[in-house]
Amino acid sequence: MDFFEVINTQRAMRHLKPDPVPDELVWELLDAAVKAPSGGNRQPWNFIVIRDADTKARIAGWYLDGWNTAYGPFRQAAMASPAIAKTYASADRLANHLAEAPLLIMVTLDPARVAPVTPPGANVFPAVQNLLLAARALGLGATLTTVYRTHEDEVKQLLGIPDSVETMALIPLGYPVGKFGPTSRVPAESVTYWEKWGQAGKR
Repeated sequence: MDFFEVINTQRAMRHLKPDPVPDELVWELLDAAVKAPSGGNRQPWNFIVIRDADTKARIAGWYLDGWNTAYGPFRQAAMASPAIAKTYASADRLANHLAEAPLLIMVTLDPARVAPVTPPGANVFPAVQNLLLAARALGLGATLTTVYRTHEDEVKQLLGIPDSVETMALIPLGYPVGKFGPTSRVPAESVTYWEKWGQAGKR
């Protein structure tokens, strides 16, 4: 796919078919992820590919609890708002069906491998975005989520993640139900200044 078509049509795909994703495609995604930049090129990331049904089910249970705790109180208001109802419904569906995703990828960060004065997320989220864009290019649906972090200790114990390593994101992956973009975003002009804050530029 054309690179800019990938960017302009990649979006969160939370409704996934149960069809398995071949290992060779998973490796393509991971190969793309590790090409991302990181502070000092220290590459402080690791990835855990999760296919086991029991493991997914346990993570899904914690995820649903986290979702209900964080977002459940806003369900009625969210569904009554045309601006956010569709996104909320999509995220709510994922929370109730996470275990059905063919695979999950947990992204972690080793703080000991982070370059000085580098924000931790800056070392990992470029790799996550590479993975998401590669998924779009391969026709796979994916989304970045962190709701599981309300039970991070349990998730780390389940996956054997060392205490010194932090989890950063969970990515459900599979063939999507529904269509990719184009996405809707605010125009670049509305969030960009030139030379100084508040000073607009011209195209």
